[in-house]
Amino acid sequence: MERLIRQVKKNIRRTPYQALAASMVMFLTFLTLLLFTVLAAGSQRVLSYYESKPQVIAFLKDNTTTEDIKAIQNALNLTGKITSLKYVSKEEALQRYKDRNKNDTNLLELVTASILPASLEISANSPSDLKPIAEILKKEPVVDDVAIPEDVIKSLTNAIVVVRSIGMVAVTFLALFSMLVILMVIGFKIRLKRTEIEIMKLLGASTWFIRAPFLLEGITYGLIGAVSSWAVTYILLWYFTPHLQYYLRDIPKEFINLPPNLLFMLGLLLFAILVAGILGSAGSFGAVRRYLRP
Repeated sequence: MERLIRQVKKNIRRTPYQALAASMVMFLTFLTLLLFTVLAAGSQRVLSYYESKPQVIAFLKDNTTTEDIKAIQNALNLTGKITSLKYVSKEEALQRYKDRNKNDTNLLELVTASILPASLEISANSPSDLKPIAEILKKEPVVDDVAIPEDVIKSLTNAIVVVRSIGMVAVTFLALFSMLVILMVIGFKIRLKRTEIEIMKLLGASTWFIRAPFLLEGITYGLIGAVSSWAVTYILLWYFTPHLQYYLRDIPKEFINLPPNLLFMLGLLLFAILVAGILGSAGSFGAVRRYLRP
């Protein structure tokens, strides 16, 4: 193994520009793969939050009484589709508004409790129960408007599908391109050492003895790209965490998990290393089969 490592270092030093090109292509491949993986995982957790808390919000008219609210609650309880019902007063609505916009004083100046409607927040058993509950609420004379997050869930689901599709196409293209680059780089190095290889064959060197350094070199390019792209991904996540936390401030921290915990990132690193080994070995194996025929 020590001989193989020395030989790989020697091959890389002899052709540094080709080695740099192969490493950069692998870096771009794995950076794209890891970023799309993190983005897909994050969007899936956001979707899980909305699916776990299906909610209908009924905005009430100003003349709504306690008896009206109780009547609505009784009607909804009879359906068996709700898990909870919470009354939000005008004052509480104002406080929520202030909490969400505390960093923008211009939005707080002209807003008072009197212009905000009281509301009922109804949690459903599942997203499929949202529409039936909304239809019941719309028939109540004291209900001014009804809002359901069905469009949000549908939009998030469609967005996740688009992200995954684009990610798969981009990563597949870059993976094939990176294998071709490694194949060409390793093939170029084999042709440069053709005379040396012929001498080794005449001296009785085994096929594995000749091929192993080239196979390990291709895997090395993959590992360099995987580890470096993982480090850049981790740095980017830490840098953008405050911005993401601000935009996702309405979602509990346990759902968005920012910054990602170390266990998740280590799992991502192991995944990248495994894929790097496959891509690097596939590209270099194609080269040795093409240029080092027995």
